[in-house]
Amino acid sequence: MTIDYSLARENMVEQQVRPWDVLEVRVLDVLSTLPREAFVPEIHRALAYADLEIPLGHGQKMMKPVLEGRTLQALNIQSDEEVLEIGTGSGYLAACLGALARDVVSLEIQPELAAAARERLERTGLGNNVRVETADALHYTTDRRFDAICVTAAVESIPERFLEWLRPGGRLFVVRGQSPVMEAVLHHADVNGTRIESLFETDLAYLVGAAPAPKFVF
Repeated sequence: MTIDYSLARENMVEQQVRPWDVLEVRVLDVLSTLPREAFVPEIHRALAYADLEIPLGHGQKMMKPVLEGRTLQALNIQSDEEVLEIGTGSGYLAACLGALARDVVSLEIQPELAAAARERLERTGLGNNVRVETADALHYTTDRRFDAICVTAAVESIPERFLEWLRPGGRLFVVRGQSPVMEAVLHHADVNGTRIESLFETDLAYLVGAAPAPKFVF
């Protein structure tokens, strides 16, 4: 069976993403044009535009399209901005960020996923301004500061180092809390300190090393 990916992409935007209040034109344009199927493992390619998380291996999954759309809209990336992504995964969201921003650095802890994402970005020609680094974000060091930071996995609490990487006026998207009820928030690095904007409730797998300590039951 041959799948019409263009039609599937259009249906994803119109039936999933837009009804979830993703109305920013630049975000919808990116989701309408980027070939999500090129970033999905071949075994799951038929599900590229389905309303579900897609397994990537190593215990990681692609976020649902609606969550990717809400994330991109919340960050409101401008064409002259520099972005840090924490958790490359398939490389699809990095490609979306690259289409919106001037420059993207994406960190991936699993070497195999990082290599696969680099290959997909290169093959699709979408990675010209995206650099994938194999690194553990919880131990990563850099002198660079970013206009926007996108964390693609959940944390129990936001690591201080993530906030230190923001420029004044920058913002950080992250899902925080304890499963099954977590909160997606946008951290604004304002001149007078940080301001937290609550966005919506969701449930997402934890960033490696950022899960809560297991509770002992007696």
